[in-house]
Amino acid sequence: MKKIIIFVILLFVFSSCTSDYDKRLKISATTWVGYTPLFYAKAKGWLKPLNIKLVNISSLAENMYLYSAGNADAYVGTQYEYGILSKDMKSLSPIMMFDKSNGGDLVMSNFSIEELQNTASPLDVYLELDSINHTLFKDFISKYNLSDKTINYINRDQSTIKLLKSNDKPTLIVTYVPYNFTLEKNGFKEVSSTKNNLDLLVVDAMFTKIEVFNQHEKQFLELKKLIDKSILALKKDPKEFYNTIKPYMTGITYDEFEDTLNDIEWINSKMSDGLKERLNVSGFPTRDLI
Repeated sequence: MKKIIIFVILLFVFSSCTSDYDKRLKISATTWVGYTPLFYAKAKGWLKPLNIKLVNISSLAENMYLYSAGNADAYVGTQYEYGILSKDMKSLSPIMMFDKSNGGDLVMSNFSIEELQNTASPLDVYLELDSINHTLFKDFISKYNLSDKTINYINRDQSTIKLLKSNDKPTLIVTYVPYNFTLEKNGFKEVSSTKNNLDLLVVDAMFTKIEVFNQHEKQFLELKKLIDKSILALKKDPKEFYNTIKPYMTGITYDEFEDTLNDIEWINSKMSDGLKERLNVSGFPTRDLI
């Protein structure tokens, strides 16, 4: 009888000492500048004690497919991917905001807008089709009256698109920072962006199913603190932040990294009532945000 009592006591003690973070939380993300606070936290070693694994993905579409296949517990992306996945995943919800694009999503070309409007040649358009890229491009062709053009859509991820070289064919590229820096060196120029030409609202958030959030609530709450801490570190010392996340940022220079920061607006800690209302009206719920 004593042995049974001792066993029960030991079992209780062992159970009570089990870490709150014994269940691994797997999050997937691309290297968009708005997600760099995640990579900063990873590089600093802050995620390991929380048993959080961050997976680096090369494209928004791949990120969406990875999550839909059940290979991640949460992912970061735009409202576009959320709109697609939430059709079949009714409990999917944004739980953590990162940023709003303010020029970070853009259209580049080797032709000017006027040349694109006047050419009789088909337009080659490189983009990630199953992503916000497609929505952005539809806004672009509507704004500049290019809907009657013959368009060859070429679906590629951004790590492949950035290798394109300018030639004589009218070419358009829908991309986002920091990939634009390499494309500029390859002969392409910005012709439109979310800062000054396109009316499309693009926001970035972390998404998961509510039941997964409930299972990992403590990890998500602690992660939110780390995201806020990372963004504060960025604002305080951008150079130190850059040096920390440099291995993840496709070889861009510090000056280029500084430029990208002008292309987003951080909304992790505070959103205006107007933006919140605009999101809710567009079908992007804000009720579950941490």
